[in-house]
Amino acid sequence: MKTRSLLLTVTLLLSSLCLLADDQDHHHLGPNEKLGTLSFPTSCAASVQKSFERGVALLHSFEYEVAGSQFDEVAQKDPQCAMAYWGQAISLYHQLWSRPSPADSKRGWELVQKAQTIGAKTQRERDYIDALAAFYRGYVAVDHEKHSAAYAEGMKKVYQGYPQDHEAAVFYALSLLASSNDKTGEENTKKAISILNQLFELEPEHPGIAHYLIHSCDNPKFASQGLAAARRYAGIAAASPHAVHMPSHIFARLGLWQDDIKSNLAALDVADKQTSMQMHTMHHRMHSMDFLQYAYLQIGDNTKAKAMIDSLAAFKKDSIEPEFQEYFDAMAADFPARYALERREWKDALSLQPIAGAGPSEQAITHWAQAIAAGHLHDAAAARKAVDQYEAMLAATEKGKKPYLAKSMATDHDEARAWLAFAEGKNDEALRLLRSVADKQDTKGKGESALPAREMVADMLLEMNRSQEALAEYEKSLRTDPNRFNGLYGAARAAEAAKQPQKAAGYYAQLLKNCDSDHSDRPELARAKTLVAQK
Repeated sequence: MKTRSLLLTVTLLLSSLCLLADDQDHHHLGPNEKLGTLSFPTSCAASVQKSFERGVALLHSFEYEVAGSQFDEVAQKDPQCAMAYWGQAISLYHQLWSRPSPADSKRGWELVQKAQTIGAKTQRERDYIDALAAFYRGYVAVDHEKHSAAYAEGMKKVYQGYPQDHEAAVFYALSLLASSNDKTGEENTKKAISILNQLFELEPEHPGIAHYLIHSCDNPKFASQGLAAARRYAGIAAASPHAVHMPSHIFARLGLWQDDIKSNLAALDVADKQTSMQMHTMHHRMHSMDFLQYAYLQIGDNTKAKAMIDSLAAFKKDSIEPEFQEYFDAMAADFPARYALERREWKDALSLQPIAGAGPSEQAITHWAQAIAAGHLHDAAAARKAVDQYEAMLAATEKGKKPYLAKSMATDHDEARAWLAFAEGKNDEALRLLRSVADKQDTKGKGESALPAREMVADMLLEMNRSQEALAEYEKSLRTDPNRFNGLYGAARAAEAAKQPQKAAGYYAQLLKNCDSDHSDRPELARAKTLVAQK
């Protein structure tokens, strides 16, 4: 390969971009945009090298829309730059986010073929293109894992063939995460962390290294290893709303709620600036709002948590880019469900109704929440109805256009069935179902804003008056999901019932430390204050 070019600091301020709504217009470079520092030499015209590297920097922060436009601009300026078509094609492969639509997979394959037909001037570039061709060749969504694995294998060859090419290492690490499955997940994660940690010392301002370290460590087992990258990434790529948001994945895992909140408020601010320039940012906004609502609930701020529901309701679904409308429906179902369940307002949760016009996997979220609420209320009939409706949505998903989504519904399905069993007085079955989910979450983690199954196990045990067992489960849950409001309060209650007042006082004190009770109407905090004052 060519000698590595000098590191290029891509510092171009988004507020100075000339961004137009017309798809034919491009996002032109400004003087101070901050996207990070990287080097990706190519055999393309020297005049497009800076623009190409900007596209790669955008790609590393998952700013796919702008990255694709940037690579398109490179192709227009240098039609013989094969890597420009590679850039456009890889911008359609949203690793860790979603599977390409039929239109995107078709377009991606066309772009890869064009890159191969033009022919890159170096073997290194041809290897990059061939690796991506392995993903798009014959792509169908139901075989996504096979295509992702083929791409990862291709990038492994690039990584091994060009050991001085840091970009090859970064893209290979990402491909390991994107191709992980139940069997390879932990092994791939460890490989990615090892590769990225070595690079982080060499290129501390590289956006992809910090970004993918956070993703690699986004589970209970590795979360603490991602804290250094989380502390740096927002500053590395401050122009990207996704980059500014991403540290909150680690903050949420570690129960650092104020850091989590600051991270997502800052991300919303960056998204607002992009929105004012007619860029599509609703998916960024929804993701940050999801994390914000969860964090607000953990510090007992019901008002701000409720505001996330109201803010989302203010948006019109048809104003959101089509590929994110399902995500909008999921958030529209999830926000009120979480708000009711986290506050233990079981009747509110039971009265929720599915989002009209949403797909079956999104409507199932509401039925899951209803089943949990009915279980707590010991309403077996309502729990049975909720589970039956959930299973109807599961069957519809399996028969729908995206049958692979059914796999992701397994956890909620088991939790709903567990609460039905509890409502019916089948305590052993209920605990068995929940413990199975909890055991998986202990190592693989859960969604950052999801309710922990281990905490549900503890809730059940506490309701069964098995306080000592409940306390052990709460404490185990707090190790994987630290500083959760209900986890701390549940542990304190269980400790009280188990005649361990000092331990109860400790959990109550931690709960009060996390929460500013002046802005919270949670009755749990009043109880915590009273009991801590008595010690």
